[in-house]
Amino acid sequence: MLIIPVKEGENIDRALKRYKRKYSNVKIMRELRGRKQFTKPSVAKRAQKIKASYVQRLRTQEELG
Repeated sequence: MLIIPVKEGENIDRALKRYKRKYSNVKIMRELRGRKQFTKPSVAKRAQKIKASYVQRLRTQEELG
């Protein structure tokens, strides 16, 4: 459960924004969507490798450019 302490005189919109940021960082929705249907371990590994290569490519372009 996420706990967001609201400071005295703090705007509720700002507290909601902090809550949404924490919620997205926890990745609850991504996990729930992933559990809706079964993905084979080989497919999951392949997707993970593709994502890793993409991130690596971005980092090398950032270093060069």
